[in-house]
Amino acid sequence: MKRRDFLQGLFAAAGAASLSSQVRAQGAKPVSAEQIKIALQQANQPMTKIEKLVISDVEWKKRLTPAQYSVLRDEGTERSFTSPLNDEKRKGVFHCAGCDLPVYTSEMKFDSGTGWPSFFTTLPGVFETKTDFKLIYPRKEYHCAKCGGHHGHVFNDGPQPTGQRWCNNGAALVFKPA
Repeated sequence: MKRRDFLQGLFAAAGAASLSSQVRAQGAKPVSAEQIKIALQQANQPMTKIEKLVISDVEWKKRLTPAQYSVLRDEGTERSFTSPLNDEKRKGVFHCAGCDLPVYTSEMKFDSGTGWPSFFTTLPGVFETKTDFKLIYPRKEYHCAKCGGHHGHVFNDGPQPTGQRWCNNGAALVFKPA
């Protein structure tokens, strides 16, 4: 590992730990009881078989914008507060920008104050997780179950009833209003 990469990771880890404690301290904006009820009903639907999408890197570069490619294929992270989806409040469904798989409904979204679109649960079976050590300490990273595109990380500082914050890069999502 290069010294520069190590130092960047170390500073990023400190910043992430600070941000996570700030989210817990200020608390996420409250989620309504109706929003919770609808989201949990959607999250508990039977899981359907998701067929894997396998295409070449050349095709991905044709399909995606540079920002989408960076996040979905290179596991990049967009800067906080840059995605218009962070402020999206209409009813609808969020889809994976790589393969159009529906991944969240608007009822699952909440304002975490972190600057990235955040959700307290997902549609069933749409993500696969792995442990990420890029910032030295372990984090749970998640990828689209269909196209393998990187979306973000799951943290345990979200609102009840799940206590989770699925912190998603806006570049990895497309919103379709109801």
